[in-house]
Amino acid sequence: MRDRDEAGRPRNARPRDEYGRPLPHGAQGVPRVPDDYAPDAEEALAHAARLLADGRPFHAHEVLEARWKTGPGGERELWQGLAQICVGLTHLQRGNLSGAAALLSRGSARALAYGRSLPPGAPPYGLDLDGVAGAAGRIVRGIGTQETDAGTAIGEILGHLARRQGAAGPRAAGRGPSDAL
Repeated sequence: MRDRDEAGRPRNARPRDEYGRPLPHGAQGVPRVPDDYAPDAEEALAHAARLLADGRPFHAHEVLEARWKTGPGGERELWQGLAQICVGLTHLQRGNLSGAAALLSRGSARALAYGRSLPPGAPPYGLDLDGVAGAAGRIVRGIGTQETDAGTAIGEILGHLARRQGAAGPRAAGRGPSDAL
């Protein structure tokens, strides 16, 4: 059963390992994204990119999920799609190939649909969503032929998040809720 606060809302009280797997209560896990984390778009993208670079897509998903829950409602599909891609990478790390393929496909379709709903030439936050979707598709095809591994897949998605048009890139200050994340 998931931990809940006094109002019955789900909370992230249970410790997790570096792959996001739940650990027993009281175990030493890796630092988590706080439940009240509300990053702006640039902060969320930079923070998620750092976590992907560290091989921690589950934790990158938590950052992107925080943005989807606290950002503008009109951007929900973008952030949810990017978070689902990170969950797909998490499944790949854990060896759940069918789950990885499903979430990578669902997330890339959602992010791509958001991008296509915008005026031409207006990439959201400098993201190349066609590139992200293409990378996710290549990863899914590689899963089917067993020609992909989690590290390479994470690097491919990270490459698209880190090479944003007109983005300042990861900032030295305002890194997020914890430098350890």
